[in-house]
Amino acid sequence: MAMKSILDHKIISSRYFFPRPEPIAEPFWVDCGEHSLACWYQKSFADAFTLIHFHGNGEVVADYCDDFALEVQKLGLNCFLAEYRGYGLSEGQPALSGMLDDVPHIIEATGQRLDKLIVFGRSVGSLYALQAINVFPDIAGCIIESGIADLLERIMLRVNPEEIQVSYTELSQAVARDFNHHQKFEMYKKPVLIMHSQYDGLVDVTHGQRLFEWANEPKEIHIFERGDHNSVMYYNYEQYFSLIKQFMKNLER
Repeated sequence: MAMKSILDHKIISSRYFFPRPEPIAEPFWVDCGEHSLACWYQKSFADAFTLIHFHGNGEVVADYCDDFALEVQKLGLNCFLAEYRGYGLSEGQPALSGMLDDVPHIIEATGQRLDKLIVFGRSVGSLYALQAINVFPDIAGCIIESGIADLLERIMLRVNPEEIQVSYTELSQAVARDFNHHQKFEMYKKPVLIMHSQYDGLVDVTHGQRLFEWANEPKEIHIFERGDHNSVMYYNYEQYFSLIKQFMKNLER
């Protein structure tokens, strides 16, 4: 299959994604055409909001089936954990731009109305949560945790354009075409919650601040004083889920 974008080059994929096989009980399969994704869906409440969670690049759905899913259920939310190509039990190979095409399949697989969906993107998952609100601007709410404002900055830390036989300009244009987060937020008018750690050593807090600046009202940002990129939820566990609970209550008004 031809690359959707130079961002799907195997060198970028190998340095940006860290998939691992991990079984889960009762996977919820999402058909994306040439591959299927082994997601997980806990639909406990008939008329509740459904939280669709996109995890980080070094994580898998199995990491969230227990504590995270339980807390989401306590909030009275259905929980959909989206998996990526090549992660867990999913088929295919990870691809930055190519995986944008999987997002509509994931959203539609929930079987829920858009006004009953909340998308949640953590770290690299922010790329796909923002794609969801870009394609489906009627989604009820968007939560971004430890999110990425400038993908080009992140790629340049790991890949030299010459390695993939393109210029910096060509790489920059590819990012701007598929991952213009300023533009994606500009078109979205529903509530947004941004969460980030002040001491995130992988994705600097300025990314979260830029995302907040780009989002439309109503919006909220919370910068945690404890934890880092991979521990922000656990170091702020009670407050973390309290913020999600309040966000959900605001949607219900």
